[in-house]
Amino acid sequence: MKKLVAMMLALTLTAATFIGCGSAKDKADERKESSQVGTKSFVFGDTTFNSENEEATIDPHDTYCGWACIRYGVGETLFKFNDNMELEPWVAESYENVDELTWKITLKDGVTFSNGKAVDAKIVKDCFEDLIAKHERAKGDLAIDTIEADGLELTIKTTTPKPTLINYLCDPYGCIIDVAEGNNNGIVVGTGPFVATELVTDDHLKLVKNDNYWDGDVKVDEVTVLTITDGDTLAMALQNGDIDAAYGMAYASYPLFSGDDFSFSSTATSRAFYLQMNYNSDVIKDDAVREAIALGIDKEGFVNTLLNGYGYVGQGAFPDSFPFGKGVNAKSYNPTKAKEILETAGWVDTNGDGIREKDGKPLTINWVSYPSRQELPLLAESAQSTLKEIGFDVKLNVTADHGTIVSEKTGWDVYAAAFVTAGIGDPMYFFSTHCLADSTKNRGGYSNATLEEMATEMNSTFDTDKRNELAIKMQQQIIDDDAFVFCSFLRMSMISKSNVTGLVAHACDYYELTADLDIK
Repeated sequence: MKKLVAMMLALTLTAATFIGCGSAKDKADERKESSQVGTKSFVFGDTTFNSENEEATIDPHDTYCGWACIRYGVGETLFKFNDNMELEPWVAESYENVDELTWKITLKDGVTFSNGKAVDAKIVKDCFEDLIAKHERAKGDLAIDTIEADGLELTIKTTTPKPTLINYLCDPYGCIIDVAEGNNNGIVVGTGPFVATELVTDDHLKLVKNDNYWDGDVKVDEVTVLTITDGDTLAMALQNGDIDAAYGMAYASYPLFSGDDFSFSSTATSRAFYLQMNYNSDVIKDDAVREAIALGIDKEGFVNTLLNGYGYVGQGAFPDSFPFGKGVNAKSYNPTKAKEILETAGWVDTNGDGIREKDGKPLTINWVSYPSRQELPLLAESAQSTLKEIGFDVKLNVTADHGTIVSEKTGWDVYAAAFVTAGIGDPMYFFSTHCLADSTKNRGGYSNATLEEMATEMNSTFDTDKRNELAIKMQQQIIDDDAFVFCSFLRMSMISKSNVTGLVAHACDYYELTADLDIK
Protein backbone atom coordinates (compact mmCIF):
# COMPACT_ATOMS: atom_id res chain seq x y z
CA MET A 1 0.00 0.00 0.00
CA LYS A 2 2.82 2.43 0.86
CA LYS A 3 4.46 1.76 -2.51
CA LEU A 4 1.17 2.37 -4.27
CA VAL A 5 0.65 5.64 -2.40
CA ALA A 6 4.16 6.74 -3.30
CA MET A 7 3.63 5.92 -6.98
CA MET A 8 0.32 7.77 -7.08
CA LEU A 9 1.84 10.77 -5.35
CA ALA A 10 4.75 10.79 -7.76
CA LEU A 11 2.40 10.77 -10.75
CA THR A 12 0.32 13.55 -9.21
CA LEU A 13 3.38 15.68 -8.53
CA THR A 14 4.75 15.15 -12.03
CA ALA A 15 1.46 16.14 -13.59
CA ALA A 16 1.31 19.27 -11.48
CA THR A 17 4.92 20.31 -11.99
CA PHE A 18 4.20 23.23 -14.32
CA ILE A 19 1.30 24.41 -12.17
CA GLY A 20 2.70 24.46 -8.64
CA CYS A 21 6.45 24.77 -8.93
CA GLY A 22 6.95 27.86 -11.01
CA SER A 23 7.98 30.11 -8.17
CA ALA A 24 10.66 27.77 -6.84
CA LYS A 25 11.99 27.03 -10.33
CA ASP A 26 12.08 30.70 -11.37
CA LYS A 27 14.01 31.68 -8.25
CA ALA A 28 16.39 28.77 -8.66
CA ASP A 29 17.05 29.81 -12.27
CA GLU A 30 17.65 33.39 -11.18
CA ARG A 31 20.07 32.16 -8.56
CA LYS A 32 22.01 30.06 -11.09
CA GLU A 33 22.17 32.90 -13.64
CA SER A 34 23.44 35.40 -11.09
CA SER A 35 26.12 33.09 -9.70
CA GLN A 36 29.67 33.54 -10.89
CA VAL A 37 31.58 30.60 -12.31
CA GLY A 38 33.02 28.52 -9.47
CA THR A 39 30.63 29.94 -6.89
CA LYS A 40 29.08 27.42 -4.54
CA SER A 41 25.38 28.19 -4.41
CA PHE A 42 22.77 26.42 -2.27
CA VAL A 43 18.97 26.69 -2.40
CA PHE A 44 16.93 25.63 0.62
CA GLY A 45 13.16 25.15 0.58
CA ASP A 46 11.35 25.67 3.90
CA THR A 47 7.63 25.41 4.65
CA THR A 48 7.87 27.31 7.94
CA PHE A 49 9.75 30.55 7.14
CA ASN A 50 6.75 32.86 6.93
CA SER A 51 4.60 35.30 8.88
CA GLU A 52 2.12 32.49 9.53
CA ASN A 53 4.72 31.05 11.93
CA GLU A 54 5.66 34.47 13.34
CA GLU A 55 8.84 34.48 11.24
CA ALA A 56 8.28 37.51 9.06
CA THR A 57 11.93 38.60 9.37
CA ILE A 58 15.18 37.38 10.93
CA ASP A 59 15.22 39.95 13.75
CA PRO A 60 15.40 37.84 16.96
CA HIS A 61 13.89 40.70 18.97
CA ASP A 62 10.61 40.34 17.07
CA THR A 63 8.14 37.54 18.01
CA TYR A 64 9.62 34.17 16.92
CA CYS A 65 11.87 35.56 14.17
CA GLY A 66 14.93 34.43 16.12
CA TRP A 67 14.26 30.94 14.81
CA ALA A 68 15.05 32.07 11.27
CA CYS A 69 18.04 34.06 12.51
CA ILE A 70 19.67 31.06 14.18
CA ARG A 71 18.51 28.40 11.69
CA TYR A 72 19.92 30.18 8.68
CA GLY A 73 23.32 30.88 10.24
CA VAL A 74 23.00 34.63 10.73
CA GLY A 75 22.89 34.69 14.52
CA GLU A 76 24.48 32.69 17.34
CA THR A 77 23.76 32.53 21.06
CA LEU A 78 26.12 32.64 24.04
CA PHE A 79 25.72 28.91 24.58
CA LYS A 80 24.19 26.15 22.48
CA PHE A 81 22.83 22.62 22.84
CA ASN A 82 24.54 19.46 21.67
CA ASP A 83 22.67 16.39 20.41
CA ASN A 84 21.92 15.37 24.00
CA MET A 85 20.46 18.81 24.75
CA GLU A 86 23.41 19.60 27.01
CA LEU A 87 24.84 23.11 27.22
CA GLU A 88 28.04 23.94 25.35
CA PRO A 89 29.94 27.23 24.92
CA TRP A 90 29.41 29.15 21.69
CA VAL A 91 29.89 32.93 21.67
CA ALA A 92 30.61 32.70 25.40
CA GLU A 93 33.46 30.72 26.97
CA SER A 94 31.97 29.92 30.38
CA TYR A 95 29.55 30.98 33.09
CA GLU A 96 29.41 31.04 36.87
CA ASN A 97 26.32 31.02 39.06
CA VAL A 98 27.59 33.40 41.76
CA ASP A 99 24.40 33.24 43.82
CA GLU A 100 20.71 32.59 43.14
CA LEU A 101 20.31 36.05 41.57
CA THR A 102 23.74 36.61 39.99
CA TRP A 103 25.35 35.09 36.90
CA LYS A 104 28.80 35.94 35.54
CA ILE A 105 29.41 35.11 31.88
CA THR A 106 32.82 35.22 30.21
CA LEU A 107 32.78 35.81 26.45
CA LYS A 108 35.21 34.23 24.01
CA ASP A 109 38.01 36.46 22.83
CA GLY A 110 38.11 36.96 19.06
CA VAL A 111 34.42 36.62 18.18
CA THR A 112 33.35 39.20 15.60
CA PHE A 113 30.18 40.29 13.88
CA SER A 114 29.90 39.96 10.12
CA ASN A 115 30.65 43.70 9.88
CA GLY A 116 34.04 43.05 11.50
CA LYS A 117 33.17 44.58 14.86
CA ALA A 118 34.50 42.68 17.89
CA VAL A 119 31.99 41.20 20.33
CA ASP A 120 32.52 42.40 23.89
CA ALA A 121 30.38 42.54 27.02
CA LYS A 122 29.15 46.08 26.31
CA ILE A 123 27.74 45.05 22.90
CA VAL A 124 26.06 41.98 24.42
CA LYS A 125 24.63 44.17 27.19
CA ASP A 126 23.16 46.53 24.60
CA CYS A 127 21.73 43.55 22.71
CA PHE A 128 19.99 42.07 25.77
CA GLU A 129 18.65 45.41 26.95
CA ASP A 130 17.12 45.97 23.52
CA LEU A 131 15.70 42.43 23.61
CA ILE A 132 13.88 42.76 26.93
CA ALA A 133 12.59 46.20 25.94
CA LYS A 134 10.94 44.78 22.81
CA HIS A 135 10.27 41.08 23.45
CA GLU A 136 7.57 40.33 26.02
CA ARG A 137 8.30 36.63 26.28
CA ALA A 138 12.04 37.15 26.71
CA LYS A 139 11.46 39.79 29.36
CA GLY A 140 9.37 37.34 31.40
CA ASP A 141 11.67 34.37 30.82
CA LEU A 142 14.89 36.14 31.76
CA ALA A 143 13.64 38.37 34.61
CA ILE A 144 16.74 40.54 34.22
CA ASP A 145 17.20 43.28 36.79
CA THR A 146 20.60 44.72 35.86
CA ILE A 147 23.43 43.96 33.44
CA GLU A 148 27.03 45.05 33.96
CA ALA A 149 29.73 44.92 31.29
CA ASP A 150 33.49 44.87 31.84
CA GLY A 151 35.66 43.88 28.91
CA LEU A 152 34.66 40.29 28.16
CA GLU A 153 32.87 39.83 31.50
CA LEU A 154 29.08 40.14 31.61
CA THR A 155 27.29 40.12 34.98
CA ILE A 156 23.52 39.60 35.00
CA LYS A 157 21.37 40.04 38.09
CA THR A 158 17.80 38.76 38.01
CA THR A 159 14.79 39.99 39.95
CA THR A 160 13.95 36.43 41.08
CA PRO A 161 15.94 33.17 41.13
CA LYS A 162 16.36 31.86 37.57
CA PRO A 163 17.92 28.37 37.66
CA THR A 164 17.57 28.11 33.88
CA LEU A 165 18.85 31.53 32.86
CA ILE A 166 21.67 30.10 30.74
CA ASN A 167 19.22 27.70 29.06
CA TYR A 168 16.89 30.57 28.22
CA LEU A 169 19.77 32.51 26.71
CA CYS A 170 20.05 29.62 24.20
CA ASP A 171 16.54 30.38 22.94
CA PRO A 172 16.74 31.82 19.41
CA TYR A 173 15.71 35.23 20.77
CA GLY A 174 19.10 35.18 22.52
CA CYS A 175 21.04 35.54 19.25
CA ILE A 176 23.78 38.12 19.72
CA ILE A 177 23.22 40.92 17.19
CA ASP A 178 24.78 44.33 16.73
CA VAL A 179 21.81 46.49 17.68
CA ALA A 180 23.78 49.61 16.72
CA GLU A 181 23.36 48.49 13.09
CA GLY A 182 19.58 48.49 13.55
CA ASN A 183 17.03 46.51 11.58
CA ASN A 184 17.28 46.99 7.83
CA ASN A 185 13.96 45.74 6.45
CA GLY A 186 14.06 42.80 8.85
CA ILE A 187 17.77 42.11 8.36
CA VAL A 188 20.16 42.20 11.33
CA VAL A 189 23.92 41.82 11.78
CA GLY A 190 25.01 38.71 13.67
CA THR A 191 28.10 36.62 14.33
CA GLY A 192 27.14 33.59 12.21
CA PRO A 193 28.67 32.11 9.06
CA PHE A 194 26.16 33.83 6.76
CA VAL A 195 25.14 37.42 6.08
CA ALA A 196 21.62 38.30 4.98
CA THR A 197 21.50 40.57 1.94
CA GLU A 198 17.84 40.49 0.89
CA LEU A 199 14.59 39.53 2.63
CA VAL A 200 11.06 39.41 1.25
CA THR A 201 8.56 38.19 3.82
CA ASP A 202 6.73 35.00 2.87
CA ASP A 203 8.92 34.62 -0.21
CA HIS A 204 12.68 34.34 0.21
CA LEU A 205 15.89 35.24 2.03
CA LYS A 206 19.26 35.66 0.35
CA LEU A 207 22.49 35.02 2.21
CA VAL A 208 26.18 35.26 1.38
CA LYS A 209 29.26 33.85 3.01
CA ASN A 210 30.55 35.76 6.05
CA ASP A 211 34.16 36.49 5.11
CA ASN A 212 34.81 37.62 8.69
CA TYR A 213 33.47 34.45 10.33
CA TRP A 214 35.32 33.84 13.59
CA ASP A 215 34.84 30.07 13.83
CA GLY A 216 36.35 28.54 10.68
CA ASP A 217 35.95 28.58 6.93
CA VAL A 218 32.48 28.83 5.40
CA LYS A 219 32.25 26.42 2.47
CA VAL A 220 29.19 27.75 0.60
CA ASP A 221 29.35 31.16 -1.06
CA GLU A 222 25.65 31.99 -1.28
CA VAL A 223 22.35 30.62 -0.04
CA THR A 224 18.75 31.27 -1.04
CA VAL A 225 16.05 30.24 1.43
CA LEU A 226 12.72 29.88 -0.36
CA THR A 227 9.41 29.96 1.48
CA ILE A 228 7.40 27.07 0.02
CA THR A 229 4.37 26.52 2.21
CA ASP A 230 2.73 23.83 0.09
CA GLY A 231 4.10 20.35 0.76
CA ASP A 232 3.50 19.01 -2.75
CA THR A 233 5.25 22.00 -4.29
CA LEU A 234 8.19 21.49 -1.94
CA ALA A 235 8.44 17.83 -2.97
CA MET A 236 8.32 18.72 -6.68
CA ALA A 237 10.97 21.37 -6.26
CA LEU A 238 13.39 18.89 -4.72
CA GLN A 239 12.53 16.16 -7.22
CA ASN A 240 13.07 18.50 -10.15
CA GLY A 241 16.37 19.85 -8.82
CA ASP A 242 15.05 23.39 -8.33
CA ILE A 243 16.19 23.29 -4.70
CA ASP A 244 19.08 21.45 -3.07
CA ALA A 245 17.41 20.56 0.23
CA ALA A 246 14.10 20.84 2.04
CA TYR A 247 12.77 21.34 5.56
CA GLY A 248 9.16 20.58 6.50
CA MET A 249 8.51 17.88 3.91
CA ALA A 250 5.22 16.04 4.36
CA TYR A 251 5.74 12.50 5.63
CA ALA A 252 3.66 11.16 2.75
CA SER A 253 6.36 12.41 0.36
CA TYR A 254 9.27 10.66 2.07
CA PRO A 255 9.10 7.51 -0.11
CA LEU A 256 9.78 9.69 -3.16
CA PHE A 257 13.30 10.36 -1.87
CA SER A 258 14.39 6.86 -0.86
CA GLY A 259 16.92 6.43 -3.68
CA ASP A 260 20.64 7.12 -3.86
CA ASP A 261 20.09 10.59 -5.30
CA PHE A 262 18.89 11.94 -1.93
CA SER A 263 19.93 11.77 1.70
CA PHE A 264 18.12 12.25 5.02
CA SER A 265 19.28 13.77 8.26
CA SER A 266 16.77 12.85 10.96
CA THR A 267 16.43 13.12 14.72
CA ALA A 268 13.80 12.81 17.43
CA THR A 269 12.64 16.18 18.75
CA SER A 270 10.33 17.57 21.40
CA ARG A 271 8.22 19.31 18.77
CA ALA A 272 4.76 18.30 19.92
CA PHE A 273 1.55 18.32 17.93
CA TYR A 274 -0.93 19.25 20.61
CA LEU A 275 -4.42 20.57 21.31
CA GLN A 276 -5.12 23.62 23.46
CA MET A 277 -8.62 24.12 24.88
CA ASN A 278 -10.37 27.49 24.98
CA TYR A 279 -11.81 27.99 28.46
CA ASN A 280 -13.65 31.09 27.24
CA SER A 281 -15.92 28.79 25.24
CA ASP A 282 -19.12 27.63 26.94
CA VAL A 283 -18.89 24.16 25.42
CA ILE A 284 -15.22 23.73 26.40
CA LYS A 285 -15.95 24.80 29.97
CA ASP A 286 -17.91 21.56 30.27
CA ASP A 287 -15.49 19.06 31.86
CA ALA A 288 -17.21 16.17 30.11
CA VAL A 289 -16.64 17.70 26.68
CA ARG A 290 -12.92 18.22 27.24
CA GLU A 291 -12.51 14.69 28.58
CA ALA A 292 -14.44 13.24 25.64
CA ILE A 293 -12.20 15.11 23.20
CA ALA A 294 -9.10 13.72 24.94
CA LEU A 295 -10.55 10.20 24.73
CA GLY A 296 -11.61 10.72 21.13
CA ILE A 297 -8.18 11.42 19.60
CA ASP A 298 -6.68 8.30 18.01
CA LYS A 299 -3.01 9.12 18.58
CA GLU A 300 -1.65 5.77 17.46
CA GLY A 301 -3.74 5.81 14.31
CA PHE A 302 -2.51 9.33 13.54
CA VAL A 303 1.16 8.42 14.01
CA ASN A 304 1.19 4.96 12.46
CA THR A 305 -1.19 5.51 9.56
CA LEU A 306 -1.21 9.18 8.60
CA LEU A 307 2.41 9.88 9.56
CA ASN A 308 3.65 6.53 8.24
CA GLY A 309 5.35 5.89 11.57
CA TYR A 310 7.60 8.97 11.28
CA GLY A 311 6.77 10.20 14.75
CA TYR A 312 6.08 9.21 18.34
CA VAL A 313 2.79 8.93 20.19
CA GLY A 314 2.47 11.68 22.79
CA GLN A 315 1.59 11.17 26.44
CA GLY A 316 2.71 14.26 28.30
CA ALA A 317 4.25 17.52 27.17
CA PHE A 318 7.66 15.91 26.60
CA PRO A 319 8.91 12.72 24.93
CA ASP A 320 9.80 9.91 27.32
CA SER A 321 13.41 10.20 26.17
CA PHE A 322 13.65 13.15 28.56
CA PRO A 323 13.92 12.37 32.30
CA PHE A 324 10.98 14.71 32.89
CA GLY A 325 8.92 13.00 30.19
CA LYS A 326 8.50 9.68 31.99
CA GLY A 327 5.74 8.59 34.36
CA VAL A 328 2.88 10.67 32.95
CA ASN A 329 -0.53 8.99 32.61
CA ALA A 330 -2.46 10.35 29.64
CA LYS A 331 -5.82 9.25 28.28
CA SER A 332 -5.78 6.69 25.48
CA TYR A 333 -8.22 6.48 22.60
CA ASN A 334 -11.47 5.12 24.06
CA PRO A 335 -14.57 6.19 22.09
CA THR A 336 -16.86 3.95 24.18
CA LYS A 337 -15.87 5.67 27.40
CA ALA A 338 -16.15 9.09 25.72
CA LYS A 339 -19.75 8.31 24.73
CA GLU A 340 -20.61 7.23 28.27
CA ILE A 341 -19.17 10.41 29.75
CA LEU A 342 -21.15 12.60 27.34
CA GLU A 343 -24.36 10.67 27.98
CA THR A 344 -23.96 11.08 31.74
CA ALA A 345 -23.35 14.81 31.28
CA GLY A 346 -26.58 15.20 29.31
CA TRP A 347 -25.16 15.29 25.79
CA VAL A 348 -27.60 13.08 23.87
CA ASP A 349 -28.44 12.62 20.20
CA THR A 350 -32.18 13.28 20.38
CA ASN A 351 -32.96 13.63 16.66
CA GLY A 352 -30.87 10.74 15.36
CA ASP A 353 -28.57 12.82 13.11
CA GLY A 354 -25.43 11.52 14.85
CA ILE A 355 -24.67 14.81 16.62
CA ARG A 356 -25.33 15.11 20.32
CA GLU A 357 -27.24 18.02 21.84
CA LYS A 358 -27.71 19.50 25.29
CA ASP A 359 -30.30 22.12 26.20
CA GLY A 360 -31.13 22.37 22.51
CA LYS A 361 -27.53 23.16 21.45
CA PRO A 362 -25.58 20.75 19.21
CA LEU A 363 -22.14 19.51 20.29
CA THR A 364 -20.24 21.65 17.80
CA ILE A 365 -16.49 22.22 18.11
CA ASN A 366 -14.70 24.95 16.14
CA TRP A 367 -11.23 23.53 15.46
CA VAL A 368 -8.53 26.02 14.40
CA SER A 369 -5.10 25.10 13.03
CA TYR A 370 -2.68 26.02 10.24
CA PRO A 371 -1.32 24.33 7.09
CA SER A 372 2.42 25.14 7.03
CA ARG A 373 3.16 22.28 9.40
CA GLN A 374 2.17 19.55 6.97
CA GLU A 375 1.02 17.19 9.74
CA LEU A 376 -1.55 19.54 11.29
CA PRO A 377 -4.17 19.30 8.51
CA LEU A 378 -3.87 15.51 8.76
CA LEU A 379 -4.42 15.67 12.51
CA ALA A 380 -7.47 17.89 11.99
CA GLU A 381 -9.06 15.48 9.53
CA SER A 382 -8.30 12.46 11.73
CA ALA A 383 -9.84 14.13 14.79
CA GLN A 384 -12.87 15.25 12.83
CA SER A 385 -13.50 11.64 11.81
CA THR A 386 -12.99 9.97 15.20
CA LEU A 387 -14.87 12.66 17.14
CA LYS A 388 -17.79 12.43 14.74
CA GLU A 389 -18.21 8.78 15.73
CA ILE A 390 -18.62 9.94 19.33
CA GLY A 391 -21.22 12.55 18.46
CA PHE A 392 -19.21 15.73 17.84
CA ASP A 393 -19.71 18.08 14.92
CA VAL A 394 -16.18 19.33 14.32
CA LYS A 395 -15.89 22.42 12.12
CA LEU A 396 -12.36 22.71 10.70
CA ASN A 397 -10.65 26.01 10.01
CA VAL A 398 -7.08 25.25 8.95
CA THR A 399 -5.78 28.65 7.90
CA ALA A 400 -2.69 30.81 7.74
CA ASP A 401 -4.71 33.41 9.65
CA HIS A 402 -4.91 31.17 12.73
CA GLY A 403 -3.03 33.67 14.90
CA THR A 404 -5.67 36.34 14.42
CA ILE A 405 -8.49 33.91 15.18
CA VAL A 406 -7.08 32.49 18.42
CA SER A 407 -6.05 35.94 19.66
CA GLU A 408 -9.76 36.52 20.28
CA LYS A 409 -11.43 34.98 23.32
CA THR A 410 -14.43 33.70 21.41
CA GLY A 411 -15.05 32.12 18.01
CA TRP A 412 -12.94 29.02 18.53
CA ASP A 413 -12.90 26.00 20.82
CA VAL A 414 -9.81 23.90 20.09
CA TYR A 415 -6.48 25.07 18.71
CA ALA A 416 -4.10 22.49 17.23
CA ALA A 417 -0.49 23.58 16.86
CA ALA A 418 3.12 22.44 16.88
CA PHE A 419 5.65 23.59 19.46
CA VAL A 420 9.12 22.53 20.63
CA THR A 421 8.23 21.93 24.27
CA ALA A 422 11.76 21.39 25.59
CA GLY A 423 13.50 23.92 23.40
CA ILE A 424 15.87 25.01 26.16
CA GLY A 425 16.49 21.51 27.53
CA ASP A 426 14.38 22.27 30.60
CA PRO A 427 10.67 21.56 31.28
CA MET A 428 9.73 25.00 32.54
CA TYR A 429 9.96 26.36 29.01
CA PHE A 430 6.62 24.90 27.95
CA PHE A 431 4.75 25.74 31.15
CA SER A 432 5.95 29.35 31.20
CA THR A 433 4.92 29.92 27.57
CA HIS A 434 1.58 28.08 27.56
CA CYS A 435 0.08 27.09 30.89
CA LEU A 436 0.28 29.90 33.42
CA ALA A 437 -2.05 32.84 33.90
CA ASP A 438 0.51 35.27 32.41
CA SER A 439 1.85 32.96 29.68
CA THR A 440 2.06 34.63 26.28
CA LYS A 441 0.67 31.52 24.54
CA ASN A 442 -2.06 30.71 27.06
CA ARG A 443 -4.57 31.40 24.33
CA GLY A 444 -7.46 29.61 26.00
CA GLY A 445 -7.30 31.33 29.38
CA TYR A 446 -6.48 28.14 31.30
CA SER A 447 -5.82 28.66 35.01
CA ASN A 448 -5.06 26.27 37.86
CA ALA A 449 -3.95 27.42 41.31
CA THR A 450 -2.07 24.20 42.06
CA LEU A 451 -0.15 24.49 38.81
CA GLU A 452 0.77 28.09 39.61
CA GLU A 453 2.12 27.01 43.02
CA MET A 454 4.23 24.27 41.45
CA ALA A 455 5.52 26.72 38.84
CA THR A 456 6.59 29.12 41.59
CA GLU A 457 8.44 26.29 43.30
CA MET A 458 10.02 25.22 40.00
CA ASN A 459 11.30 28.73 39.32
CA SER A 460 13.27 28.76 42.58
CA THR A 461 14.51 25.15 42.44
CA PHE A 462 18.09 24.60 41.29
CA ASP A 463 18.21 20.84 41.97
CA THR A 464 17.71 18.99 38.65
CA ASP A 465 16.06 15.88 40.12
CA LYS A 466 13.56 18.01 42.01
CA ARG A 467 12.80 19.99 38.85
CA ASN A 468 12.13 16.76 36.98
CA GLU A 469 9.72 15.56 39.69
CA LEU A 470 7.85 18.85 39.61
CA ALA A 471 7.65 18.75 35.82
CA ILE A 472 5.98 15.33 35.89
CA LYS A 473 3.43 16.54 38.45
CA MET A 474 2.75 19.70 36.41
CA GLN A 475 2.17 17.67 33.25
CA GLN A 476 -0.20 15.39 35.09
CA GLN A 477 -2.15 18.41 36.32
CA ILE A 478 -2.80 19.88 32.88
CA ILE A 479 -3.61 16.43 31.50
CA ASP A 480 -6.04 15.65 34.33
CA ASP A 481 -7.71 19.00 33.63
CA ASP A 482 -7.89 18.09 29.91
CA ALA A 483 -6.52 21.55 29.20
CA PHE A 484 -4.07 20.13 26.65
CA VAL A 485 -3.90 16.93 24.62
CA PHE A 486 -0.45 15.89 23.37
CA CYS A 487 -0.95 13.84 20.23
CA SER A 488 2.53 13.12 18.90
CA PHE A 489 6.13 14.23 18.68
CA LEU A 490 7.97 14.91 15.44
CA ARG A 491 10.86 12.97 14.08
CA MET A 492 12.32 15.89 12.21
CA SER A 493 14.09 15.30 8.90
CA MET A 494 15.85 17.46 6.38
CA ILE A 495 16.08 15.93 2.91
CA SER A 496 18.81 16.96 0.48
CA LYS A 497 20.43 15.97 -2.75
CA SER A 498 23.16 13.40 -2.26
CA ASN A 499 25.85 15.96 -3.14
CA VAL A 500 24.97 18.07 -0.07
CA THR A 501 26.93 17.53 3.13
CA GLY A 502 26.94 19.21 6.52
CA LEU A 503 23.15 19.70 6.71
CA VAL A 504 22.37 18.04 10.03
CA ALA A 505 19.14 17.80 12.02
CA HIS A 506 19.39 18.68 15.71
CA ALA A 507 17.18 17.69 18.64
CA CYS A 508 16.39 21.31 19.49
CA ASP A 509 15.45 22.05 15.86
CA TYR A 510 17.51 25.27 15.91
CA TYR A 511 20.74 24.85 13.97
CA GLU A 512 20.47 24.19 10.22
CA LEU A 513 22.77 26.24 7.98
CA THR A 514 26.28 26.18 9.42
CA ALA A 515 29.84 26.68 8.23
CA ASP A 516 29.98 22.92 7.60
CA LEU A 517 27.31 23.10 4.90
CA ASP A 518 28.80 22.11 1.55
CA ILE A 519 27.61 21.19 -1.94
CA LYS A 520 29.68 19.38 -4.54
